[in-house]
Amino acid sequence: MSVVSEAFARIVGESGFAGLTGGNIVMLLVAFALLYLAIGRGFEPLLLIPIAFGCLLANLPLSGITSGPVLDALGNETQAGGFLYYMSFGTVKEIYPVIIFMGIGAMTDFTPLLANPITFLLGAAAQLGVFIALFGAMVLGFSVQEAASIAIIGGADGPTSIYLCSKLAPQILGAVAVASYSYMSLVPLIQPPIIKLCTSKADRAITMDKLRPVSKLERILFPIVVTVVTGLILPMSVPLIGVLMFGNLIRECGCADRLSDTAQNAIMNTTTIFLSLTVGATMEADKFLTLGTIKIIVLGLVAFMASTAGGCWFGQLLKGLSGGKINPMIGAAGVSAVPMAARVVQVLCQKENPGHFLLMHAMGPNVAGVIGTVVAAAVMLTLLSH
Repeated sequence: MSVVSEAFARIVGESGFAGLTGGNIVMLLVAFALLYLAIGRGFEPLLLIPIAFGCLLANLPLSGITSGPVLDALGNETQAGGFLYYMSFGTVKEIYPVIIFMGIGAMTDFTPLLANPITFLLGAAAQLGVFIALFGAMVLGFSVQEAASIAIIGGADGPTSIYLCSKLAPQILGAVAVASYSYMSLVPLIQPPIIKLCTSKADRAITMDKLRPVSKLERILFPIVVTVVTGLILPMSVPLIGVLMFGNLIRECGCADRLSDTAQNAIMNTTTIFLSLTVGATMEADKFLTLGTIKIIVLGLVAFMASTAGGCWFGQLLKGLSGGKINPMIGAAGVSAVPMAARVVQVLCQKENPGHFLLMHAMGPNVAGVIGTVVAAAVMLTLLSH
């Protein structure tokens, strides 16, 4: 009987309940909330489900799934690390974000941008929140490297945020990544009120002319030219811009359909799972539940809201310069959340002008925002990584 009781006591003592803390419970509730938003409300389930489950796994005590290996005095492994520890190498070493960009490039149609190149300026204007958050973070006591990593959340580009933060401030990677992906998923909730504040009903009802046709040659030359030009001006942009444009080239060239399909589906889906799971695994209670995390989440929201407003304000300028031919609302799509931000613009347009389809016009600044955010990140890396 004593053997049974001792065995039972050992099982209880080594169960997860023995190591469960109040912080773990809070983070498990956060994971449940994210799962509800993803599954119950449909907010970016492909991203939020693995992020939430990674958070859940990381906060189950004593599992060792996120722990590193145990080393002896000579540096040899005496006990292997956990599954998510080794999987996270792809995130920490910036492998997953770069691969994700290849898939994004293969999935992206730059035709709306090429058909109306002026919308490239809207993608640049929508980086306003990045620089507002940069100075705000420094005022709140973050180092300039941490501030830059926080600020890029305003671009609503998860892979770029992870890439920049991994290089400049890996100690805050979890909070930055979670904030970035969370705001990407909440675009349909965050953007409409800001767009309505920055535009009138008449603005939102403006009908834009049909986009001009874009030749196949233009579509093929675009990724090549962009890679060379940005690579020569900002070498730090090459890992992201170069791979993004490679993905786009295999999409547009017409003779590499198998590669394009693999990049868009098999590789993209697999890497998304790995990246999102490991991002969620950084949400361990002792690291995530800090005042710094709250500041990062608030600053990220400010950055994202300011970027949306900046795009709309510049859209108002272009509306005036064009004699009312440009709907200023498309500037809000200048953030990198493709295609969610463009869809938000389309929905608002339909409410004011049911017969008009603004989606393709909004896709111009939307895809320009992807390039704009990478350029902003490359500038920060160039200035701060030495």
